[in-house]
Amino acid sequence: MADHPAVEVDGLHVSYGSTPVLVDVALTVRAGTGVCVTGENGIGKSTLLRCVSSLQQPDSGTIRVFGGDPGSTPEFWRAVVTTVEPPTWYPGLTAREHAELVCRANGLDAEEQGVDEALERFGLAGHADAIPPSLSSGQKQRLTLAIAFMRPSSLLILDEPEARLDSEGRDTVAALISEYLSTGGSVLMASHDEVFAEKSGCAITTMESLSA
Repeated sequence: MADHPAVEVDGLHVSYGSTPVLVDVALTVRAGTGVCVTGENGIGKSTLLRCVSSLQQPDSGTIRVFGGDPGSTPEFWRAVVTTVEPPTWYPGLTAREHAELVCRANGLDAEEQGVDEALERFGLAGHADAIPPSLSSGQKQRLTLAIAFMRPSSLLILDEPEARLDSEGRDTVAALISEYLSTGGSVLMASHDEVFAEKSGCAITTMESLSA
C-alpha cells in the first residue's frame, strides 16, 4: 500500500437534488501524512469524507484509496477506520465490551491492547460498565475515538474528531493523531479547529481550495 497515495480524489462531483455540494474536487493524501479539510458547515466536508469512506457514491469523479476502489474489498475495511457515520451500538453490551468486541474481531487480545487504559485515557474509566446509549454525546464521541485508535489501520478518516470534547480531550486526540502519523499511518479529517489540526500534525487545506 505504501506504493500508492493513501487517498486520491479527482474530478469529484456530488449534488443533492439540484444543489451542487462538491464541484470538481481534487485531493491527494500521501501515505504516512495527514490532511485536515476546513470550511464552514454545509460546504461539503462530511460529504467528501463519506465518499472516500465508500459510504456515499459520488455523481462523477474517481476516488482511490491505496490504489483501489473504496469499500470494494475486505482489505479496504481492514486498512481504513472511519468515524464519519455514528457507530452502531449493540444492545446490552457495555462500553468496555464494545471495545473488547472490536479487538476480538481484529484478532487482538483485549488485555494486550490495553482496553481499560484506552478508556481511562479518554476519561471513560468510570463509565466502562455503562451501555453506550446511556452516555452523553461527548462520552459517546470519546468512546468512538477510543475504539477507532484501538484497532489496527493504515488510514483514519475522522469527521470533526474534536467535536463535543473539552480542551483536555482535544489535546488527547491531537496527540494520538500525531503519534499515529509518526508510525506511518495516514489521516484525512475534517475540522473547524485549525489549532487542533496543527497539534495533530496534519496539513490544513480549505474545502474551497479543493475545487477547480
